[in-house]
Amino acid sequence: MVLKVFFPSCCSSAESGILIGRWISEQNSAVILAVVHFPFIPVQVKQYLSEVQQVTKVSVSVLGSWSNSKQEKEESLSEFLEDLGTIFSHEPWIQISKEGDSKFWSCSTLQKHSNNPKEEEIILVYYDQRKVMLSHLHPPLATAPSTDHKADDASKLSAVFDTVAKSKILFMTDRYDDGPIKLTHWQSDGVEASIIVELMKQASVPACMLLTFLLSLISGICRSRVLKFWPLSFLWSKLSTCEQLGHRLQHLQVISSNKKAQNQTQLMRKANIFVSLLIDVALGILLMSWLYRKNRIGHLADTLIPVADHVAEELQDLLQWLMGAPAGLKMNRALDQVLGRFFLYHIHLWISYIHLMSPFIEMILWYVGLSACLGLTVALCILSDIIALLTFHIYCFYVYGARLYCLKIYGLSSLWRLFRGKKWNVLRQRVDSCSYDLDQLFIGTLLFTILLFLLPTTALYYLVFTLLRLLVVIVQGLIHLLVDLIDSLPLYSIILRLCRSYRLAAGVKFRVLEQQDGKPLRLLMQINPLSYGSVIQTYRLPTYSCYPKDSWTSLCKKLFLGELIYPWKHKGEKQD
Repeated sequence: MVLKVFFPSCCSSAESGILIGRWISEQNSAVILAVVHFPFIPVQVKQYLSEVQQVTKVSVSVLGSWSNSKQEKEESLSEFLEDLGTIFSHEPWIQISKEGDSKFWSCSTLQKHSNNPKEEEIILVYYDQRKVMLSHLHPPLATAPSTDHKADDASKLSAVFDTVAKSKILFMTDRYDDGPIKLTHWQSDGVEASIIVELMKQASVPACMLLTFLLSLISGICRSRVLKFWPLSFLWSKLSTCEQLGHRLQHLQVISSNKKAQNQTQLMRKANIFVSLLIDVALGILLMSWLYRKNRIGHLADTLIPVADHVAEELQDLLQWLMGAPAGLKMNRALDQVLGRFFLYHIHLWISYIHLMSPFIEMILWYVGLSACLGLTVALCILSDIIALLTFHIYCFYVYGARLYCLKIYGLSSLWRLFRGKKWNVLRQRVDSCSYDLDQLFIGTLLFTILLFLLPTTALYYLVFTLLRLLVVIVQGLIHLLVDLIDSLPLYSIILRLCRSYRLAAGVKFRVLEQQDGKPLRLLMQINPLSYGSVIQTYRLPTYSCYPKDSWTSLCKKLFLGELIYPWKHKGEKQD
């Protein structure tokens, strides 16, 4: 049977002593955590280990002895190390020795209480204690073909990682402390900027309390009955700016919560939200500084009115083209003129409205630019809402054309069922047989003929305005994709993967250091970091989506039947 001994590389130059660690009987493995130096009192060592075990809930014990002698190993030291096995009584008793400057180590086991002691093959695995302690081992993804085998290996590795991570209190005592026990293990030269960190922790407590109070006050106002009345509730649910502000408000509540993170996932989620908010606000402030520099707000306001006039002129030219003979098609002239004049009148109203608002546009843009300090995503959502308001006449044209086209499509389908002696049963939601008299068939024929010959004119207007509406929806969709990308991207995890890849471990790999007959096999355990795709997939933040997630089939069906494509989700609408 193979005995695996995980030995910290930082203890390779430690002075002689005893090995402290955890014995994992299921895997026949020993995880060495530290070396206790001579001299020591066994009673004090046992008492110290029991205290550590109560705090860490890890069965820490003395596993064996460690000998590091620059000269040849003396027989008295060898006998003394063997006698320690009777004092601490652990089976098997592991003896690791390093002789002089030799690159080969000797490792053996003693089993005094076993009747049939068997010689075991020993594998000595070196690991970086600091990296293993700070890393978080992720389970394999379910998409892998050999998931069961990888999950079994991951469970074995997780026992080693958890042992080192939970024994953090053991690493607070080192050989330089004044005490009866001197330990060698991984120890930093001091917590980096510990004074600054402690001051920031103390200062963050009242700041978080104040932020929590303000957020609870804002949440109470948002949940008040005043905002539940029809106009305000409609705007709150349809404007993407309000949706984004509500989304960021939830993020702030998560960050300012005094509830401690229960596991690594919750801790990473808080860190990702904090970094996302920080970068979002930083980008928003950069955008705001760019807008208010060199009077760019004024130039933008001066450009907005000519652009709106140009769009209106292009729409008027398009309607004049449709009122003639578009692409050589012969349209119903009466209906064509009625629809064309109807839409031209709406364009005239829209131009009048834009010119009426022109003196206030610069002031509106000036105040809108200040909202960029809330974040780049809020500014992008405001831009999306401004585009929706500026293209409201196109949306009205699309609704008029879609309703008229849908009415004719459903009228033609109903009259087609009349010719076949069928009707739609509203109660049972099915098509049933029905007998019609001669007058009903005559009137149905007249209506079917009228609707059929008027359909090309209506369909052409519907097609043109649907394409214009889809163009606006695509622009708004690209803006919201950028907003969702900023909201959902786990920036802290990506930065952590870039700077300290060992913190996000996907597994380990072993490199053979030395191998010789009669000596234990020496391996070096190295951490395999998660891939960037796995990091994004694991720690991606949930986002809201302002647009319905229709499939291509349902979208094409809605376009063909003339059903409206709303730029928002409906309550109770089932999402794919």
